[in-house]
Amino acid sequence: MGYLISRKAADQLFEKLSESHDIFAPKCFPGEGCFSDTDIIRYGQVRSLAEIEFEHRSDYSFKEALLAIHETLFYFTEDTTSVPACMDRRLLIFLRSCDLHALKRLDAIYLHNGPEDFYYKRLREKADFVLMGCEKTCDTGFCASMGTNRADQYDLYLKLNQNTVLIDCPSKSLRALINTSDAGVCEVTPDYVTENEEKVTLPENLSVESFDHPVWEAYGSRCIGCGRCNFVCPTCACFTMQDIIYQDNARVGERRRVWASCQVDGYTDIAGGGSFRKKQSERMRFKVMHKIYDFEKRFGYPMCVGCGRCDAVCPEYISYANLINELAKEEQP
Repeated sequence: MGYLISRKAADQLFEKLSESHDIFAPKCFPGEGCFSDTDIIRYGQVRSLAEIEFEHRSDYSFKEALLAIHETLFYFTEDTTSVPACMDRRLLIFLRSCDLHALKRLDAIYLHNGPEDFYYKRLREKADFVLMGCEKTCDTGFCASMGTNRADQYDLYLKLNQNTVLIDCPSKSLRALINTSDAGVCEVTPDYVTENEEKVTLPENLSVESFDHPVWEAYGSRCIGCGRCNFVCPTCACFTMQDIIYQDNARVGERRRVWASCQVDGYTDIAGGGSFRKKQSERMRFKVMHKIYDFEKRFGYPMCVGCGRCDAVCPEYISYANLINELAKEEQP
């Protein structure tokens, strides 16, 4: 059972949430797009509901609100190391259904793929998630094909109309902040799309023989190795390490982990000068097969959630969705 409240009451609820949470949501950053006169929608801390971009998909995913692009793991001196303290306040992250499914993929990698990641876990336990419904499909998304167009594992759902707001709140702690005396009780079902303009058919019989498919060279030859597809993806979880040495003492500094891309030069470099997957076609194959083959073999579902951001951001107009469909065509009788 949900609630219908006024926009004024919703603003008051936001203020209550702000007292205990740092709230992150997609917002417009004017003039900060790829070109000087273009905007970008990405995640940032918001101070009001009016700041949140509900109409359009964010260019970058929610991931940067939960996993910092660069994160200090520990500080070191000649004799000691110390781990930075975790934030005291809770996180509240607004995200769409595909991204909520992506959260499940990140949990699988960081919490259920061997020993738990200490840094991810301590922040993940402080996070609550607000579902943003989708009344219409985005241009390159194919969430319906991936079964990620609907989600129910949210803590709060908000739908903003002109003068009213619909709320569904499974979380008891967040529900306690709603002023139910001024709220109307009603059934609330989150908005979701049932069909996308972009449709994808996953291949069902991938194997190691698929590594020799000509599609890799066809698509990989166009790739310039910029890594933008990885950085906007909500499920890519690779990182590299950097040691930052302070200028006043070369034995004092910090170790950071930083987002990495399997598509860029140097990703596979190892000690002794070795390097793997030097061709872009090999890197393309690695990325795609991990998304729809390797990950599913391990966890039982594909890594990709069909958000479509990789297709939208590629400067060479390489379509990940079309590549998948090309692989599936080979299986048709």
